Parts: sequence; C-alpha cells; structure tokens
Amino acid sequence: MNRGGSSPSAAANYLLCTNCRKVLRKDKRVRVSQPLTRGPSAFIPEKEVVQANTVDERTNFLVEEYSTSGRLDNITQVMSLHTQYLESFLRSQFYMLRMDGPLPLPDRHYIAIMAAARHQCSYLINMHVDEFLKTGGIAEWLNGLEYVPQRLKNLNEINKLLAHRPWLITKEHIQKLVKTGENNWSLPELVHAVVLLTHYHALASFVFGSGINPERDPEISNGFRLISVNNFCVCDLANDNNIENASLAGSNFGIVDSLTELEALMERMKRLQEDREDEDASQEEMTTRFEKEKKESLFVVSGDTFHSFPHSDFEDDMIITSDVSRYIEDPGFGYEDFARRGEEHLPTFRAQDYTWENHGFSLVNRLYSDIGHLLDEKFRMVYNLTYNTMATHEDVDTTMLRRALFNYVHCMFGIRYDDYDYGEVNQLLERSLKVYIKTVTCYPERTTKRMYDSYWRQFKHSEKVHVNLLLMEARMQAELLYALRAITRHLT
Repeated sequence: MNRGGSSPSAAANYLLCTNCRKVLRKDKRVRVSQPLTRGPSAFIPEKEVVQANTVDERTNFLVEEYSTSGRLDNITQVMSLHTQYLESFLRSQFYMLRMDGPLPLPDRHYIAIMAAARHQCSYLINMHVDEFLKTGGIAEWLNGLEYVPQRLKNLNEINKLLAHRPWLITKEHIQKLVKTGENNWSLPELVHAVVLLTHYHALASFVFGSGINPERDPEISNGFRLISVNNFCVCDLANDNNIENASLAGSNFGIVDSLTELEALMERMKRLQEDREDEDASQEEMTTRFEKEKKESLFVVSGDTFHSFPHSDFEDDMIITSDVSRYIEDPGFGYEDFARRGEEHLPTFRAQDYTWENHGFSLVNRLYSDIGHLLDEKFRMVYNLTYNTMATHEDVDTTMLRRALFNYVHCMFGIRYDDYDYGEVNQLLERSLKVYIKTVTCYPERTTKRMYDSYWRQFKHSEKVHVNLLLMEARMQAELLYALRAITRHLT
C-alpha cells in the first residue's frame, strides 16, 4: 500500500506488522493464552526486575521524591536495575516537567506527546495525555494538532528533524521560530522545548529497546488475554516477539557458542588494549577509520536480523494508527543514513568544534537555568557507570566497550571524535548488536524481542538495560548538540 493509495480514514483502520509486514485490521483481536507479558518488560523476566525493586528501598524513595506520576511505573522499574542512574534520570525529568521553567506545565506534556508520536510510542503518549489533563491542559488539544495554538504547531519541523535527521537543523530553523510575530518563541522557551523533544525521542528508544509493557493490563477474557494487533500479530506466536517466557532466540546457537562469543569479546578487548599501547595511529588514519565505520553503518539493516528489509523498502507503507497520527505532521518522514550513498557529502560534525562540555552545557544552562547541570550529571553517570563485570566475569574494565557503544550512536548521526579510533567499534560490536543499536536508536518502533535476545546471549538483563541507557543518552546528546549548535549560530 503506497502512500496516497487509500483515504486517510481507511488507512486509520489498518496497521502494518513490523515483523512480517502484513497489513492488519486495527480492530482485530488475537486470543493468546494467559499469561503473556507480565511485569514491566516483555523482554526481561518479571522476577529479575521485581527482585531489584524489593531489595532497593532507595527506588521507592526516589519515586516519592521525583516521580511525575507519583507511582512506580514500568520505565522506572526497569531503570531501577541501575539505581544510581535512575536518580539522575528522575531528577532531570522532574525538573523539566515540574519545576520553574520558561514553559507552562500543560505545554510541557503536550510537547512530550508530540515527541513520542514521532516514534508511535503509545506508552509515552498515554502517560502524558494523563499528565496534560491533570496539569490543566485543554482537552480539545488532544483531538490533534489542528486544535492547538499555532505556536506549538510551529514546533513540528524541529520535532521531525531532531527525531530523524538532526544534522539538517540550521540557524534558519531557529530564526523562523523566534521571529514569527505573535507566535514567536523566546530563546529560553525554545531551549526548554528542545530539551523536552530530545528527552522524549530518546526515551522512546528506551521504551521500545527494553520492551516496556503498557501500564494498564489489556482486557482479560476467560483466562485469555485479548491483544490488539498494533502490539501483536499472529506471526509473533512464531517468532516469540513480546512473549516473556519464550525460549531465547539465542538458544538456537547453543550455550557453548554463546560462551565462546563472550570469551572472544574479552579476548578482543584485551588485544585492543595492548595494540593501543603499541600503536599510535596518524590523524589521517583515524579519519579514514571513521569514514569506513560511517559507510559500513549504511549496510546495517534496520529491523529484525532475520529479515533483510532496508528502510527504503517499506518507508512508504508504514501505516500509523490515528491516535498517534493526530499529533504529527509528515508521518512518512524518518531516519535516513547520514552517509547515504550517491548523495552530496554532508560535512561531518567534528565533536571538537562544538562539544557538550565546552559549548552546549553553558548555552543550555544560561537560557534554562540548572537543566545543564542535571543533564551533564546524567550523561556522565551513564557513561561512567560500571560494576566492573561482564556476564560471568568480574574485575573487568568495560570503559572501551561503553565508549564504543556511545560513539557508534554518534557516528550514525555524523558526529566524529578526533581522538577516538573507530576501528574499535568494528572489533567490539558484532553485527547483531549493531543491528540492535541502529534499530533502537533510529527506528525504535521496529525493535523486537528476537533482536534483543540475539546479541550478548550470556550477558545479564541488567547489562542489556545498561546498553539501552547508553544508547538513550548518546542519542539525546547527539540531537541536543545539533540543536544547540544551530542556536549558537543564530546568536552569532
């Protein structure tokens, strides 16, 4: 079904399964035996998360202190596998949603809805629809963008670009927003909006990457759970997507192979450490390695590793449910590889020319006081977070691995660190992990349990959640850097 091939009202009745690409009626229900996906995550066994929450009283304290909904929601439960990080996350989110700031409270939640809608993240949309109404938002706005003030509508372009192709944002986009007469945005308001948009785009990556379940149980009928097909397709019964107790996809490879995989990764880390001490690569060589990794990321297909659909093959037939589409314009606009073949060469964003530490932090803090400190603490926390373990191994320095994950995300967004050897990315991140990273970061709504299970099969779930936290923060920082650089250019 090509775009424009059917009326919008007809399209609203259909969905496309992200696994088998089959068009399904929206109101269709599938009966599957109960229990299906108990607990906060469809990917992580409930007992692992519950144990973490019971042991840690600090989580309850943090929820009382900083939760915007006043309860332990599923995101918080999964993040509580890393309590130190959770504190930074909740404090910064509470500040941007609840504390004094340039934007009225209802607008903050509406912007969160607009951001989440870019990735069809109904979990976050539902959460903020509730919060929007609780903070005095005008119910009519929830009918869609045509009901909101023009000023909010004007955020559509920057929302779209930040979510999918942040490198296209220019100072002209900023000028347009701050110089639109009665509907203009002040710079502090715009920075507040940008922080919210980037936060919720990245949080959508975490929601899908961690298989976060809806807060409310779907209706239950005679011991069967009825699942709407926007979350579930018959093909899921075959590929185990969203089924908590299904055997891991990785088990096909056998425990021996996954142990070998772990040992091989440990060995590569050790070898890289030794090579790093011996070799001093030239700047030209470092640049070449970055360009090579950037080009190679083109061939990492998004979507399930067991399918081979490049994005362009199904870009036009994605059907979005009406409850999500009402909050976005241009739903067909999505991520395109920064280094697309056959296109004009886009200038690489050299991190040294505009860094978070030296440029972004001070600008954001000046225009929206204190948020810079909170975001900085959150970025540092996730980047430096370590328990010095890797699966069954203890006393392991994982710095190299954390840096490879963070920098690979930035590489896909065209951001390059002069002092980083991108050869390490290829050595440390095997293909199934790269597919997972690219999907979670660029097309999170396509993430499946099979993809989550397919990498690092011997690692703990808490370690995979740590990966998702790194991907989320790397993505947020990349979007912020592009937006703040454009604001800086507007100011100069």
